[in-house]
Amino acid sequence: MGGGGVGGAGGRRAAGAGGRRAARAGGRRAAVSDPAGILSAMDVPRTRPPRDRHELDAVLSRGFDLIRAVVPRLEHRLVGTAAACLQGVDVPVGDVDLLVARRQDVDAVAQALAGLPCVTAPRWIEASGQYFACYSLDGIRFEISTVESPCAEDGWECQGPGPWRHFVTVVRGGHRIDCVSLELRLTTEFLRDRPDRYRPLLAHLGAHGADLPLLRQSMAVRRVPHTLARLTRELQAATPP
Repeated sequence: MGGGGVGGAGGRRAAGAGGRRAARAGGRRAAVSDPAGILSAMDVPRTRPPRDRHELDAVLSRGFDLIRAVVPRLEHRLVGTAAACLQGVDVPVGDVDLLVARRQDVDAVAQALAGLPCVTAPRWIEASGQYFACYSLDGIRFEISTVESPCAEDGWECQGPGPWRHFVTVVRGGHRIDCVSLELRLTTEFLRDRPDRYRPLLAHLGAHGADLPLLRQSMAVRRVPHTLARLTRELQAATPP
């Protein structure tokens, strides 16, 4: 992580620090998503991104079916590109990155997913301050992680109070999936300098409105360069529901 990654989760480097892991599949190394850029490198078997939003929905529905049987009320945040896609942003998705608050939650989800191929059994990653696990659900990476780097600042996607305060609940397959706010997602992609990710986010926020105070706060906390911050000037405030 997040993923972020968590899958994402939210790292404090330039753009969210240290790469998560490089994947080794059949002797070749393949890039692995890292929404907030904080995971260390580790070997993983072959997986693939979801083909489209429908497949992402199916993977999330099946994953939460399994999780709910063991952890009926899991406190979580979906982060990374999957969180943006689930909120309607037309963005390519690398994997599923689930942020949780406690290590025992990672262990409980690992128990729920024990029937799936295990990419990485629950383990502590010292370099990024995460307790992390990963499974392959229909060939898609399904990652679960804490992010335990000390952080009191509100504005990061996957660390500190930000993801727990600023989220949107989306219902899929009868499950309430709590997704990190798009404003926090956007600043991660700014710092990672991925135009193919931040342009769709800007377009979506431009069409639907944004939480401008949150976005400004996140850009300030994360020190988004002025050249990127100015891309948000035309955004309008979201209309209260």
